[in-house]
Amino acid sequence: MKKTVICTVVALLAGFALGIFCGSGVLSGTGGLVRATASAADSPLPATMNLALATGLPAPTSLPLDETDNTRLVERAGVVLEALKQKDYTALATLISPGKGVTFTPYSTVDPDRDHTMTASQIAGLASDDNVYVWGVEDGRGDPIKLTAADYFERYVFNTDYTQAPVIGIDNVQACGNALENVAEGYPDGRFVEYYFPGLNPKMEGFDWCSLKLVFEAAENDWYLVGLIHSEWTI
Repeated sequence: MKKTVICTVVALLAGFALGIFCGSGVLSGTGGLVRATASAADSPLPATMNLALATGLPAPTSLPLDETDNTRLVERAGVVLEALKQKDYTALATLISPGKGVTFTPYSTVDPDRDHTMTASQIAGLASDDNVYVWGVEDGRGDPIKLTAADYFERYVFNTDYTQAPVIGIDNVQACGNALENVAEGYPDGRFVEYYFPGLNPKMEGFDWCSLKLVFEAAENDWYLVGLIHSEWTI
């Protein structure tokens, strides 16, 4: 079984050139992308490659973007994820919707009245931004989430290394807690790629699952990031 999976992974990597991922994946029949758990031998992309990745994707063709094709969507998601990992906000800014910016959702439920939105230019300057923003409200308590961008990203965006997520879903929510999963309603014109960990600590028996959804919308004949949705198990 392991040999078969590896062969399938190699074939897909050759066919779709998804070299931006540290692991490999196979498309499921429902359109979800399920990736085998990465081994300890997997090495992340070097930090010097992050900006090259953001600018080195094949340029959009003159043909209209095929919004039903997963290949370009997954490529863009992989570059966004690597930029998040490397904290390369300049590279990340080039992938954000120029018209809408990117909206941050800390607990699954997209809420335009509470979620915080940043423009691409604001994202580009995050490395030196020490301002405290209100990003939403804490689950179960309702207290406002007041954090710097660096602290918010560490807690509600890249709280774990999602480049090593064992499961990746395309337009398919992988897990639900007590928070409403309304990504389809929140982004009716969007598509999303979800990076999901069924659990981080085996002793927690799945009660520490978490995920990160990258939401994209088509613009200028390509996919641009419009939403970052963090989900996790909550009481």
